[in-house]
Amino acid sequence: MRWNLKSKPEKQKVQALQNALQVDEIIATLLVQRGIETFEQAKTFFRPSLDDLHDPYLMKDMDKAVARIEKAIAANENIMVFGDYDVDGTTAVSLVSSYLRTFYPNVATYIPDRYAEGYGISYKGIDFAEDNGITLIIALDCGIKSIDHVNYAAEKDIDFIICDHHRPGDKLPEAVAVLDPKREDCLYPYDELCGCGVGFKLIQALGQNRNQTTEDLIPYLDLVATAIAADIVPITGENRTLAKFGLEVINSNPRPGIKALTQSIKKKEITITDVVFVVAPRINAAGRIKHGDYAVRLLTEFNLAQAEEFAKEIEDNNNERKGLDKQITKEALSQITISNEEKRFSTVVYQENWHKGVIGIVASRLIETYYRPTIVFTKSGDKLAASARSVKDFDVYNALEACEEHLEQFGGHMYAAGMTLLEENYENFKSAFEKTVKETIHPDLLIPELEYDAEIRLTELNPKLMRILKQFEPFGPQNMTPLFLVKELTDSGYAKSLGSDDEHLKAFVKQDNSQSFGAIGFKIGDKLSVVKNLQKFDAIVSLEENEWRDVVTLQLQLRDIKPSNG
Repeated sequence: MRWNLKSKPEKQKVQALQNALQVDEIIATLLVQRGIETFEQAKTFFRPSLDDLHDPYLMKDMDKAVARIEKAIAANENIMVFGDYDVDGTTAVSLVSSYLRTFYPNVATYIPDRYAEGYGISYKGIDFAEDNGITLIIALDCGIKSIDHVNYAAEKDIDFIICDHHRPGDKLPEAVAVLDPKREDCLYPYDELCGCGVGFKLIQALGQNRNQTTEDLIPYLDLVATAIAADIVPITGENRTLAKFGLEVINSNPRPGIKALTQSIKKKEITITDVVFVVAPRINAAGRIKHGDYAVRLLTEFNLAQAEEFAKEIEDNNNERKGLDKQITKEALSQITISNEEKRFSTVVYQENWHKGVIGIVASRLIETYYRPTIVFTKSGDKLAASARSVKDFDVYNALEACEEHLEQFGGHMYAAGMTLLEENYENFKSAFEKTVKETIHPDLLIPELEYDAEIRLTELNPKLMRILKQFEPFGPQNMTPLFLVKELTDSGYAKSLGSDDEHLKAFVKQDNSQSFGAIGFKIGDKLSVVKNLQKFDAIVSLEENEWRDVVTLQLQLRDIKPSNG
C-alpha cells in the first residue's frame, strides 16, 4: 500500500480562508483541497440550500421533453417509464413514474430483464409498448447510444425521451428530447448528475408547470440520494445538495420501501455509507437474482406492511447474491492461479455458467486480490457478457474503446463498464485488452494507494474539530472522508485482534504525552505485531464518534499502519 499526501494547497489561500472563517488551519486546508476558497463558497458547502439547485430548463431539450409529456397527458396517451435494472435505473423509474401518477393515471413502468434483454433499451421493451398502446417512452439512466432502438420505435409511432448521464457517442438518438448533461452542446452548469438526478430535473421542470416549488418535491429526494450513493458520482455541487436533503428524508420520513430496507440499521442517524452498504446492495439484488421490477414495486409501494413483505423477498435475493459472489470469486481466483496469470497487467476471466447478476461484484472482489483493471465474462444467450471494473485513475472505458473491434457493444464510464462479444473473439479481446493496459497504465497505478489530506497530532483532536468535520458530510467522490497521517503512536499495551478470523484490530493509542484514544482497524488484524510491545508505529486514520452506553467519545479508525521509520 502506497501512502501519498494529497496536493498541498497554496499557503496564501489557506491563510486567507482561515482568517475569513475564523477556523483552525487544518479545517481551512481541507476546504481549499476541495476547491472551497472563499467565505461564500464555504457558506454554500456547509449550508447547502435547495435554492442552490439549477433551473432545470438550462438542460438542453428540457423544454421539448416537458412539451411532449404535456401533449401526451392532454391527449390521454399511454406513457411508459423505462429504466435500467440497477439502483440508479430502478430509483429513477420509481421517481418519475410515482410523480406522474400523482396527477395522471396512464403510466406503466418497464425494467428490462438482465438476462433475456441485457442492459439498456431493448427491442422487447419497445414491442411491449406497442402491444399495450403506449406512444411515449421516457428512458432513464440509459438510451444515449440507442440509435437503432429509437428508430425501431419511431417506425411503430412510439416517441422517446432519453434521460441519461453516460457519455454520448458521435451521434445522438433521434428522440423527441435527449436530456444528458454530458452532451457537448448542453450548457447545463453541472454535468455529474446520476440517471435518477436527471429524472429529478425532469420532474422539477414538470412541477414548475404545476406551480410546484422544489420544496414540494422533497419527498422524492430519498430516491435521488440512494442513487447518488450507489452510482458513485461526485458529491459536489448539485449532487451534494440533493444527497444532503435526501438523507434528511431517509432519516425523517422515507417512503415505505426505503424505510423497510433501513429498519435493520440500528443507528440514530443513517449516513450515506449506510445507504451504500445496506440499502443499495439490496435494491441491486432484485435485478441481479430475480428482476428489477421487484425493486420498483418496493420503491413505489405506499403501504408499509406490504413494503416490508417486498423487502423480505429482496433480503432473500441479497443473501443468495452473497453466496453466489463468494463462490464465483473463489473460482475466478483459482482460474487466475491455474493459468499463471498473477503477474499480468489486467485480469480477464470467463466461465460460461457464472451468474450474470454478480459478475460486476466479482470483478470488484478480484481487484482486492490483484489490484489491476478487471473484466469478468459469462455466457449470455449466444454471446458473452462482461462487467469491467478499474483501479484508481485508470480509465477502463478508454481502454475498451481501444479494443472495440473485438466487441459487439460496450458502455459505461471511467471506473465501470459493461460489454458483449462473440465467443470466438474472446481470446483476441483478452490479448488486446492486456496489451492496451500494459502500454497505457502507469506502474504506480497497479499498487493500491491511500491518499491522506494532512498530518495531524493527537493533541489537535477535540470535540470542536469533530463537530466541524461532521459538517463536511455527506462524503463521497471528490469529498471523501478526511484522512490524516499520525506518526509515532504507541499502544497502551491492550492491543488485540477481533472478529471470528481475527481480521480486525483494536487498540488504545497515544502520541508522546497526549491523552489516549480508542482505535479500531477493520481488516488489518494481521498487522497486530506492528503495535505490540509498545513499538512506535505510523497510521493513516479517519476520525469518528463512538457511542457506548450513551457516552460519546472520539475514536480513530485505523485505515492502515506501518512501523515508524519503516
